[in-house]
Amino acid sequence: MNEVAQICSDLIRFDTTNPGSGERPAAEHVAGLLSDAGIEPTVFESARNRTSVVARIPGDSPEALLIHGHLDVVPAEPADWQVHPFSGEVVDGCVWGRGAVDMKGTLSMTLALVRDWARRGVRPKRDIVLAFLADEEATGEYGSRYAATRHRELFDGCTEAISESGGYSVQVPDARIYPVAVGERGTAWMKLTAHGVAGHGSRPPKDNAVAELCHALSRIASYQWPVRLTPGVAALIAGLADILGETIDYDRLEEEAERLGQAGALFKAQIRNSANPTMLEAGYKVNVVPGTATAHVDGRFLPGYREEFLETIDRLLGPKVTREFVNIEDAPSAPLDAPFFGELRAALIAEDPAARPVPYVMSGGTDAKSFADIGIKGYGFAPLMLSPELDYYGMFHGVDERVPVEGLEFGVRVLDRLLTS
Repeated sequence: MNEVAQICSDLIRFDTTNPGSGERPAAEHVAGLLSDAGIEPTVFESARNRTSVVARIPGDSPEALLIHGHLDVVPAEPADWQVHPFSGEVVDGCVWGRGAVDMKGTLSMTLALVRDWARRGVRPKRDIVLAFLADEEATGEYGSRYAATRHRELFDGCTEAISESGGYSVQVPDARIYPVAVGERGTAWMKLTAHGVAGHGSRPPKDNAVAELCHALSRIASYQWPVRLTPGVAALIAGLADILGETIDYDRLEEEAERLGQAGALFKAQIRNSANPTMLEAGYKVNVVPGTATAHVDGRFLPGYREEFLETIDRLLGPKVTREFVNIEDAPSAPLDAPFFGELRAALIAEDPAARPVPYVMSGGTDAKSFADIGIKGYGFAPLMLSPELDYYGMFHGVDERVPVEGLEFGVRVLDRLLTS
């Protein structure tokens, strides 16, 4: 097994489920791999066993690039998988396990590359800061947020960053598209509370908190958010139209997304804000009307549309339901016209002449939000060449997560071109 696949397998075998027992053993393993290559790691904890690793590799320019990724993974139920999710087995040319795609495969590409540099005596064209972080699969409080605030000095000189959810191949007829993320939707996780009058379940209702909350949730769930085209999504759609050689109707984008299949999936969830009720709790006995009822809503808003999103939510809630934030993070964006975006495109095309890179806006969120708060522009760039048969989207937090060994090798070559050419 080559080194990148071996590193990926080894990382997967560390059960870093979040919530769980923490990332410390995996972080210590990463620190050891760096130390073996002559790279001095800084290891720190934000809480017991919530461990992150940061290291700097000197380059020809002090203007630094941050490469960050997370060590934690979401839970996996072994009974649902064909291969045990923490085995790291290589089957049919793929490394299997929780985190193979999200995102221990990407970490393994970075580690394999810098270890190869050490063996060959290669120096990158600018300082590289590596960050292997805890807690991305929650809020980042114990990982990226802690690192960016309590250890800000480790990121001095970083102007741009790359991380997950971009740079992977999407096969369409006669073309291989590589979306490169230039932004992501903001996060507004909210707890809603309705207050009413407690009483006997047999009496006529008076300010029934459960009913008030259900009405508010129904209004939120059924609301049709208006289409809002941000620069990144507009550029993506224009790029897809050019690659596919056809017109995309901007007045029917939802239908067009369905029609275009995998290509349309790149913008389907990125043309609107969204708010999904996810948790509901009220009452303790069938014949008692409770005085309060609570719910949680996962809200996401496009770059530049935070205020519109919150004003709409408040209108839909009505006067008897209040909200508080469980987590609120702005929607970061990075410039499309920056020279660095051109470098990302060029690195992909150099390794895959059939590559057609396009800008992309993530529907979810990453640790890029924390680093945007300290002025670092983040791009989603974890290069992978994937087989068209692999359901890349379905493997995020899904069962039978796996990454092709050849895809990992491709990613190492692309990163090498990006960072040294």
